[in-house]
Amino acid sequence: MTQLVLASQSPARLATLRSAGVEPYVLVSEVDEDAALAAAREAHGELAPEDVALLLANAKAQAVASRLAADEVPDDAPEDALVLGCDSVLEFDGQTLGKPLDADDAAARWRAMRGRSATLYTGHWVIDDRADGTGATFGAVSGTEVHFAEITDAEIEAYVATGEPLFVAGAFTIDGLAGPYIERIEGDPHTVVGIGLPLLREMLAEIGVEWHTLWNRPRG
Repeated sequence: MTQLVLASQSPARLATLRSAGVEPYVLVSEVDEDAALAAAREAHGELAPEDVALLLANAKAQAVASRLAADEVPDDAPEDALVLGCDSVLEFDGQTLGKPLDADDAAARWRAMRGRSATLYTGHWVIDDRADGTGATFGAVSGTEVHFAEITDAEIEAYVATGEPLFVAGAFTIDGLAGPYIERIEGDPHTVVGIGLPLLREMLAEIGVEWHTLWNRPRG
């Protein structure tokens, strides 16, 4: 069995992995995303949305791998594992959108997005930290087009009032309360949740890890 360390505090990513038979060890990266982006933009200029997602996924994975190497983790943290960092952003109208600033921002986004479409990008970064592993560190991005329903102002206000959109990239979910407001998607649904399982399987295959070797949750 191969142990996976998830460098994310996202409940949706954790639930998605669990549903796929994988119980990861969770270590929150505590990366300052705004600072990481500001430094990257100062060095390289404006970044494409998919580059933002990959950069932050990399930063999260690297931060957790460094803590594991320095033994700055709880005693039960695995010493022999794959580290996975993920980050998601939404591209809408040429803008790169992460989590909304507040309820007003979330409502404004929904008023702009309703009846239209946007692309949700999720970056994945894997670090092979296994003692007998490859030592590889690499990433990839998946993108899925999301088509929003023409919802009413009352529906927007009710959804924003739940607080859910304040904690997710793009201010929406497809696996939560916003599911009825998404007409359809084009691409991998897991990407919209925040972790593209088909892409991750392909990435792990590149370093000789078969997906079923991650299974560590009881069935039935």
